Parts: sequence; structure tokens; C-alpha cells
Amino acid sequence: MRNSSFPAVSVILPILNEERDLANCISAILQQDYPSDIEIILALGPSKDKTNQIANQLVAADSRIKLVNNLTGQTAVGLNLAIAAATYEIICRVDGHSEISNSYIKTAVEIMQQQGAVNVGGLMYADSEYGLQRVVALAMRSKLGVGPSKFHTGGVAGATDTVYLGTFNKSAILAAGGFDERYIRAQDWELNHRLRKNGGLVWFDPRLVVTYRPRNTFLKLAKQYFQYGRWRRVISRQHKGTVNYRYLAPPITVLITTLSLLCGLVINPIFTTPALIYISLIIFGGFLIGRKLFDRVLMPFVLLTMHFSWGIGFITSPKKLFKS
Repeated sequence: MRNSSFPAVSVILPILNEERDLANCISAILQQDYPSDIEIILALGPSKDKTNQIANQLVAADSRIKLVNNLTGQTAVGLNLAIAAATYEIICRVDGHSEISNSYIKTAVEIMQQQGAVNVGGLMYADSEYGLQRVVALAMRSKLGVGPSKFHTGGVAGATDTVYLGTFNKSAILAAGGFDERYIRAQDWELNHRLRKNGGLVWFDPRLVVTYRPRNTFLKLAKQYFQYGRWRRVISRQHKGTVNYRYLAPPITVLITTLSLLCGLVINPIFTTPALIYISLIIFGGFLIGRKLFDRVLMPFVLLTMHFSWGIGFITSPKKLFKS
């Protein structure tokens, strides 16, 4: 039954190469325990798998699902296209490789109303039952893997700089200028920065849990974290004073470890001590984070990939990457 105290919601998804997870993702949205109208807008990029075929089948099966074409395949462009096509004031962002609980949208809207927030979000709960992907998920839920980020590792509800995905007021997004399409990554953080500059409240609540399916190969993981590092450097250039120790930890680790090994080889083995301490830390940490022998064997390599890819991306990020 429709409840007038709950506003209708537009759920938006930028979609590219989501053949494996898209059907489950949409099924979770359609099963929401939400007492008002929901529409789903898929911004379809030029996928190389069967994603668009699956999307068209989903549209044919349910009139609440709409499609918009995102010829660029870029996330920020797709989000802006979906927002422009959205009918309703409340915008809930979901990714095609994630799943939300059946109370997610209702809880998000209630929190928005209680807190007067322009964006609310919660926990990016990386999860998998399979091989390397499971190990990556465990790493992404650990402070050793991603630092003390609340939307990765949890924390108390409250005002925050940014959240994972988010449920927004459409009017606040438009007033801030929408997602900046020059950002290939980190567009969420950057928009939330402008929302806060406009006086809006961005709110984290751990009850908003989104199941996230992480990358399942070392190469994909390395590419992902390399891009994270590159674009976090862009944000640090564009928005002065926004870098803290959590963002600087990976590049500092890369520099110290590399310098330590080089000096140990060229000058004196004693200089390898910092590198050996770091390697010992990720081996010991991997043993604590891992649940099975397989996890504990692979975890140091996963952590090393995440740290060094992010750090190298940050260090090598060129100024011309961002077109001002």
C-alpha cells in the first residue's frame, strides 16, 4: 500500500559490462519493502558482453525500468543522464555489481527525513564466496587494506565527507552542478565536497549496507586501485587541503619501501629494514584477516597490489589528466 509520508524514488544505475551481476542487482531493487513508487533508470554504456541484452529483457519484464543510452560509458556521464531522466526528487544510486537489502531504500529515506541530509549512504560491504574475489573482499573490509574509512570498515552514524553510492535530493545535485564529467574516478567524493560547500549535510549510517562484488583477478584489482590513486591526486590538486594521512599512506609506503630496497642493495643491507618491516606487517596482517589457508597465502599479495597500485597511481598522476 502506498504511504504518502514516503516520497517516490528514482533508482539510477550507470551500467557497463555487468553481465554477471545485473539481474541479481535489479531483482534486489524490485523487491524493496518500500511503501511508495519506485522507478529504475539504467544508463547503458557500450558493453562488450551481454549486459545490454539482459537490460532490455529486464525492461520488457517490468515497466518500472527505463533505459537511457550512455555512449561514452563513463560513470559520471551516465549518472547525469539518469538524473536528467529521473521523474522523482529522491535519487538513489546503485551500481550494477552491488546488491541492496529489501529495506535499504526505506531506511535511507527515513534517515534523510530525520537528519535533513542531502545525501545519505552507508557501508560498502565487499563480499564473495569464491577464491581470489573472497580474499579481495576480506582485504577491502580491513583497515590494513583500505585504512579507517567508515564506508569500508564501519563506524558510528554521523556527518561525513563522503559516502558509498548515496541517496540524494535531486534538487541538491542540480544546484551543485551535477556530477563533474571530467572525473573518470572519485566523482562521488568530488560531488559530495560540492554538496557540503553548498551547506548540505552528507550523512553516514552503518545500517545502509550495500553488498559489493570486488574484482576477481590481480590485474583488474591493480587497474582499479591505480585509477583510484590517480584520481585522488586530481582531487588533491583541485580541492586544496582535502588530503589526509589515509590518502598519503600508500604513496609514502611505495617511496619508503622502494628507497629502502635500493639503498639496501647499493649501500648497506641494514637499509632494507623498513621494507622488511612492511613485508612482515602485511604477512602478519594477512594471517589475521584471512579465514582459510588459501586466504592467508594470497592476502599479502592482495594487500601489496592494493597499496602499491594506489600509491603508484597517486605518485604518477599527471596534471593533464584533468581538463580544467
